[in-house]
Amino acid sequence: MRAVPKILSAELDGINAECIQVEADINVGLHSFSIVGLADKAVSEAKERVNSALKNSGIRPPTKENRRITINLAPADVKKAGSRFDLPIALAYLLASEQIKIFETKDKIFVGELSLDGSLRPISGCLNIAKLAKKIGVQYLFVPYENKDEAAMLDGITAFGIKNLGELIHHLEGTNLIVPEEKKNITPMRPPTSVSLSEVKGQESAKRALTIAAAGGHNILMSGPPGTGKTMLAQALASILPYPSLEEMIEITEIYSAAGLTAHDQIIQWRPFRSPHHTASLVSIIGGGTIPKPGEISLAHRGVLFLDEMPEFHKDTLEGLRQPLENGRVHIARAKKALIFPARFMLVAAMNPCPCGYFGDTAKECKCTAHEILRYQRKISGPLLDRIDLQLEVPRIPIEELRKKSGDEQEEEQIRKSVLDARKTQEERATQAHVLAHTNSEFSSKQVDEFFSLDPLAESFLKNIIERLFISPRGYYRILKVARTIADIEVSPIIKKEHLAEAFQYRIKEG
Repeated sequence: MRAVPKILSAELDGINAECIQVEADINVGLHSFSIVGLADKAVSEAKERVNSALKNSGIRPPTKENRRITINLAPADVKKAGSRFDLPIALAYLLASEQIKIFETKDKIFVGELSLDGSLRPISGCLNIAKLAKKIGVQYLFVPYENKDEAAMLDGITAFGIKNLGELIHHLEGTNLIVPEEKKNITPMRPPTSVSLSEVKGQESAKRALTIAAAGGHNILMSGPPGTGKTMLAQALASILPYPSLEEMIEITEIYSAAGLTAHDQIIQWRPFRSPHHTASLVSIIGGGTIPKPGEISLAHRGVLFLDEMPEFHKDTLEGLRQPLENGRVHIARAKKALIFPARFMLVAAMNPCPCGYFGDTAKECKCTAHEILRYQRKISGPLLDRIDLQLEVPRIPIEELRKKSGDEQEEEQIRKSVLDARKTQEERATQAHVLAHTNSEFSSKQVDEFFSLDPLAESFLKNIIERLFISPRGYYRILKVARTIADIEVSPIIKKEHLAEAFQYRIKEG
């Protein structure tokens, strides 16, 4: 029995990669070039790209002399999409037609789209495929040259950046070896478009709330008249967040790569700040689609999702945020299988107090009726509001405050340091408690009871709050998490009464 060459490649399933075997067989029969294995249109068109790429690389392409050529993408029940199988299909054909020396295929994964001249175009998901290679014990990964840095991010993977098909053939035959890519030192940085907190004039109470939100990874809702700086405050939040760790940069880049948003071998070195328009669809926010892709909540993973004019978003879109806000991930259910996308983000929302925007404003009279105001505010449901830790009013800034110079950058640096120190405290607490959490907001209710300590006065104060006002169990634990963050900022080992009092004032809308 003649051996059939098998080349390893990979398909993306959400953000996870799955191993695919590319098999080639040349047999007697009417001339044809068939690709089987549940391939979509882009994969089926590979035969035309491979044909031209082989010819223009100086290699004999499939002709009538080769008779019947069958390419199988296994397993056959996994849907294959995209053009990343061009390169392994070409190699499988070359092995089957004995135009290349036999080489070891079990320790190599090949991915890449072929141009008609034989050069390789970049593809999406190279980091995800590198993660698969490490998981299944495959050492060598061959990717388009533009994807080389992304593929080399993980330890234990030897990545090769390939410029064209001819170069790869010479390497596999040992005539001209390609130097593997070295793992580069990745330096984290601030988001390219972030606004400095020192640029925000006035709004000291809002800055304090942002500091707490940044330190504990808490969700925040800002309400106030138009033009009071809510959007600027949200953008400034990104400037005081700690730099992402290498592990977080890999997580973020993995999501962006799967979504095809890492142009020119880009590695995401900052915490994302996503700001979708209120007309965005449910799928674009939550994720999914015919070929499931990460939505905005996953693209904001380990960063910020900013919803400006929150009540203007579709109701089903807002309600779709409830589960991800609680679990840090989103389940996309399909007929055949379900996918899970990571979605551990900070929700920052902004809204006007009424349709005209001036309810409660000291400078301009509101023209809305009581019914219109109530109807507008009720667009944000109680269960969603219950998941927002900090709720604050952003008032109009006096003209005298606007005339002052921008804030002190040294003060902003001090805020950034206090946020970083608080996060280090939280990570140490999570490590000692053997809890998989980065911030206080990620602790479960059981873990809060076990690891968050209150002094006697705080215990008495909390009991009085519970007895006098209706606070849901979820709200109770979120108050404790915010109070713990405030205590961390104040470098207090236990939660005190004043920490609880400040945490409670940020949930006054619920009360």
